[in-house]
Amino acid sequence: MSSESVARLLDQLPEVARAYLEGRAIDEVECIVADLAGIARGKAMPGGKFARQSHFYLPNSIFFQTITGDWADEVADGFTEPDMILTPDYTTATPAPWTADTTLQVIHDIKDQKGNPVPYAPRNVLKRVVDLYNARGLQPIVAPEMEFYLVAPNTDPAREIEPPMGRSGRRAAARQAYSMSAVDEYGKVIDDIYDYAEAMGLEIDGILQEGGAGQIELNLRHGDPVRLADEMFFFKRMIREAALRHDCYATFMAKPIEGEPGSAMHIHHSVIDIATGENIFSTPEGAETPVFLHFIGGMQRNLPAVIPLLAPYVNSYRRYVPDFAAPINLEWGRDNRTTGLRVPVSEPAARRIENRLPGMDCNPYLGIAASLACGLVGLIEETDPSEPYTGDAYQLESGVPRGLGDALGLLSANGTIQQVLGEEFCRVYSAVKELEYNEFLQVISPWEREHLLLNV
Repeated sequence: MSSESVARLLDQLPEVARAYLEGRAIDEVECIVADLAGIARGKAMPGGKFARQSHFYLPNSIFFQTITGDWADEVADGFTEPDMILTPDYTTATPAPWTADTTLQVIHDIKDQKGNPVPYAPRNVLKRVVDLYNARGLQPIVAPEMEFYLVAPNTDPAREIEPPMGRSGRRAAARQAYSMSAVDEYGKVIDDIYDYAEAMGLEIDGILQEGGAGQIELNLRHGDPVRLADEMFFFKRMIREAALRHDCYATFMAKPIEGEPGSAMHIHHSVIDIATGENIFSTPEGAETPVFLHFIGGMQRNLPAVIPLLAPYVNSYRRYVPDFAAPINLEWGRDNRTTGLRVPVSEPAARRIENRLPGMDCNPYLGIAASLACGLVGLIEETDPSEPYTGDAYQLESGVPRGLGDALGLLSANGTIQQVLGEEFCRVYSAVKELEYNEFLQVISPWEREHLLLNV
């Protein structure tokens, strides 16, 4: 790599990447994007080549692929697979500290050959929603929470998933929420997560033991939605790598273990007036504003239509059961964790609404975009919410679709949400998810064989 190309590249990198490269040569650059499932797709190339080129190409078919590897070819432009143009967003450049050599990861922007943002690229969907806020003089702020399980290695899909073996020689115990000794059982994995995060310039607000056996919650600071989605995309890759170093898996399935709580991706929302820098959810005197209630109302009315983005797989709906710390309806309440929408205790400047419906299996770009879209529609239409619920919302009827098939029907019926997220995106996403759902229906489960084979 020439000294000129090195200097040009270093000038464009953020401080964390420059610090990582000090005294080293770049061996490899991973040029990546998130597909519909949130899987990193792209190319790895030598550092010298990356420094010399301005873009590269990938076929648009990466966004028509199901989680099983099948293709929704009916939405794929006749399946000619035209190339998209990927250009590096240098602000996202960060080390991949688990690799044996000196490797950078760089998220890329995606446009078609006419220079238009590809509408079904998840990062572009989120940017589209944020731009709609910005056009109204508003800046959405989010603070995500990440829940996941550390589990024993599982190479046989027919075998049930088990908690990992802890340092005591016993498997991780359930129902130990907030226990420090429980999280210390797999302290080496947590240590690597902290070390990798520091090397990558990712800030962790806190790590705690959740209620499930081997279940961890990781909190991120609040900030710009696109930047936080980028960080969650990086965190998922990094956490999996940290777990593999210590003979366990990290899984972000919504419900990996029968009888244990599911894993959520709670999203805290507030909205800033760009002109004043003030939170529009609070008056100067510290009271709730009408637009705060409109935001909640928009979420209540429109969240059913975006459940396929918040709960994208058949497994996702196993999480929505009473008394497992997951919502089953769209009630809202103040400091009430049984409701789907919760207003946490806070100072007026930090007033926010927490959406507890998204599962950790969702694509972070799409989960945040969907949640923000619902609130934005409420602001535009001045939607009034229901009365806040003060009791145990688990005693009420379910207001959440019971399965992916029903949820996809609600998305196709809500034209307003489709306009906000992008009609072309919704068309492609629905086709991919319909194909996944139909594939699942071909599988006969152990429950069916056990109870139906000789009894019906």
